[in-house]
Amino acid sequence: MAFVKCCFDSELPDVVESVIQKCTDPGCCCGCCSALRPRYKRLVDNIFPVTPQDGLVKSNMEKLIFYSLSSPEKLDRIGEYLFQRACRDINRRRTGFVVIAMEAMDQLLKACHAQTLNLFVESFLKMVQKLLESTEPQLQILATQSFVKFANIEEDTPSYHRRYDFFVSKFSSMCHSNHCDTDLRDKIRLAGIEGLQGVVRKTVCDDLVENIWAPVHMDKIVPSLLYNMQNARFHENDAETPEPPQEERADPPTLAETCMRELVGRASYGHIRCVLRPVLRHLDNHDLWVSNQFAIRTFKIIMFSIQAQYSCVVVEILMAHLDENSKSSPKIRTSIADVLSKIIAIAAGESVGPSVLEIINSLLSHLRVSVTREAPSDDPQAQRDEKLYQEGLINALGEFANHLPDYQKIEIMMFIMSKVPFPALDHLRFNGAGDVLLQSILLKSLLKVGTTYQTSHFNKTFPMSFLEPLLRMSVAADPDMRLLVQKILHTLIDRHNNLEKLLKPSVNIPELELVLEKCSRPDIIFIRKHGPDIYLSLYESLEQANNTVENIEAVYTTLALLCVELASEETVTDLLRLVISMQDMALTNGSLSSAQKFNLHAVVASLLILIPNVVPISALLEYAEKVVNTRKLVGATHMLPELLVHYDPDTCPSPSTLGPDVLVDQVAVTECLRGAGFDVSRLQPNAPYIGSSLNKHRHSWAETGMQGSSADLNNFQLEVDSANSSPGLPDKYNHHPREELTFESMKKILSESTDNKKEEEEKQRMELSERFRTAAFEDLVERTQENDVLQNKLNEIFSKLSTGLSDGIRAPSTPTPSTKQENDGLRTNPPAYEVLFPELFVY
Repeated sequence: MAFVKCCFDSELPDVVESVIQKCTDPGCCCGCCSALRPRYKRLVDNIFPVTPQDGLVKSNMEKLIFYSLSSPEKLDRIGEYLFQRACRDINRRRTGFVVIAMEAMDQLLKACHAQTLNLFVESFLKMVQKLLESTEPQLQILATQSFVKFANIEEDTPSYHRRYDFFVSKFSSMCHSNHCDTDLRDKIRLAGIEGLQGVVRKTVCDDLVENIWAPVHMDKIVPSLLYNMQNARFHENDAETPEPPQEERADPPTLAETCMRELVGRASYGHIRCVLRPVLRHLDNHDLWVSNQFAIRTFKIIMFSIQAQYSCVVVEILMAHLDENSKSSPKIRTSIADVLSKIIAIAAGESVGPSVLEIINSLLSHLRVSVTREAPSDDPQAQRDEKLYQEGLINALGEFANHLPDYQKIEIMMFIMSKVPFPALDHLRFNGAGDVLLQSILLKSLLKVGTTYQTSHFNKTFPMSFLEPLLRMSVAADPDMRLLVQKILHTLIDRHNNLEKLLKPSVNIPELELVLEKCSRPDIIFIRKHGPDIYLSLYESLEQANNTVENIEAVYTTLALLCVELASEETVTDLLRLVISMQDMALTNGSLSSAQKFNLHAVVASLLILIPNVVPISALLEYAEKVVNTRKLVGATHMLPELLVHYDPDTCPSPSTLGPDVLVDQVAVTECLRGAGFDVSRLQPNAPYIGSSLNKHRHSWAETGMQGSSADLNNFQLEVDSANSSPGLPDKYNHHPREELTFESMKKILSESTDNKKEEEEKQRMELSERFRTAAFEDLVERTQENDVLQNKLNEIFSKLSTGLSDGIRAPSTPTPSTKQENDGLRTNPPAYEVLFPELFVY
């Protein structure tokens, strides 16, 4: 009776139903039970051995597989039955039979065709979930391996009703396992990482399945991978290109990095932010920015794994995170900026169009904010950290520009230059030390970009919109600012790597072994067009009383590079004129110290001997060597390189006591050029020089004819306009008599309506026009005789122009009665208007 008790333990009328529903014991072998049960259950029961140590019965498993392939509609029932058996064995802690059931599931999954896979998957996933819910690590690892096998199977028809929330959560928790056994802990973590990798593979390529990129999933997957990656032994290796692991090692950090690369590589444009947000949050929460070796490696992995066209998005997100941390400590901001500088070059190759200037503008905005934040503080460490942060941003800017084409580098330099506040033209924003610091930071950024640029033609490197503000900054009041501008000019002018050889003035030119190349025609046109502006700026820079030795050496380097790169028979005269004018400055400028004057004499000697070595002029070379030798013989070595900060007045006499032979004679230089066949008209004393310290305008109308004359005369317009409201009429004919300048009058002017003022000026203009159109000529002459302000102003203007034209760059001496009579008698220097417009004064 005990033999058949399992089948007949209920009332007789219910025997059939009891047999079918309750006989699931594999130990039962009664004939009636086997005959009445479904075939698929008998086949499933037959794959289990009597003892679990014997393993799966392979012959019976083959029969089950053949039956499932012959009757695919039975797959869901087979899977459900296997799941029921596994659940019972788990509850009874018969782990061996659970392993056999899972193995049977795997073989059925592998044997099923893609069209019938959905009939079996639900039972399979229920089985995997049941094993993952158990507390046995062995079963959890087994379930993970089965899930990975399932994830590697491609399905033709997606099943969008499946949910993977449990698997993401469970695998993520396994990644954070802290089991006391180290080997078992690593196995559990490896299983968790493999499970996450399987979930990503199964869901990322199918739009109909669950959205794995949702924040609820990414906030679990990404931190789990980073948690294992940060324990790696190789993240401190700051390689430029972190290569993926060459061989699969059984350690969680390596597998986590591989999974991270795969995850980022599969991300589309809209999903990049979903991956990066948890990355940034993880670095913030675990204080991984300082030190930032792990952050640098992580972002390099991301940049080298992401699709190339999306790399700019990573830079934008990181800069936005820098915005969010604007109030954080300088160390954190410096570390973020350092990470940015390490990865921004990778994105530069794919940056096109507006995205380039957007990145540059964002970096400049961070620099501006940092400058405004920096203030005098009692904490010197905080100030140093802030400067390190600024240097990090500048390095990021330079690295970004280094990988851009040259035409974009020019645009970046022009864009940076447009952000520099100019005190002369932008006085409303110029607030002293703050703007000076901002100027310095922006010019350092410009220098960083300039060092990556390779000049080909100067007309492309120096467009007027870039050259003009750069020259304007070269005469700034701050000597460090002027030095930065000269360094920018050095890196942009030097095309043949002569910069290191010309950093210091020298009279031994052959020893420098300069690399020389014939100047091209476009470059000659450039220096003829813009040379006067450049020379004037350099001359005015040398006039500054606060110049240091570094400033004077920097100007020498700029002139020497211009000589080497652009000197030709057509432009050498202008350069020599500047050299002679520099000597005149050293002799006549009373605001310069003795040391500065001696430095200028040394620079003049160096340039005088450099020019004939670049443009072969043997006579000029002999004369330059004669001047140098004379200075050595008479003990005037203080007028030769090298430049010193201080000179002993007892051993360094002034040039006036040494005689004229130690100075450069303009007449001798002129004869040397004339003997070599050069046009020396521009070296004559009465030749106009654009670099005159009196003529502050950039373009000389006296030199270029009528071109630009109206712009140059604007310098005198304010003086004329300030005389009276109507300069041709006396005060009694003016409707607005002069008022005393008081506080009330100024207040009245400020409060006066602009529209009323315009109407009043228009009315006055109409009255004046009507009077001069209708009045008789004699009446106008009689009225204007009482006030000759206009005539006096015109005479003053022409006298200034004539004196400026007659004497190059030196300030005109005060005329004495004797010299005035002599000039009136000889008429050696006629007025400028008679020289330029003789046809107007033939009477």
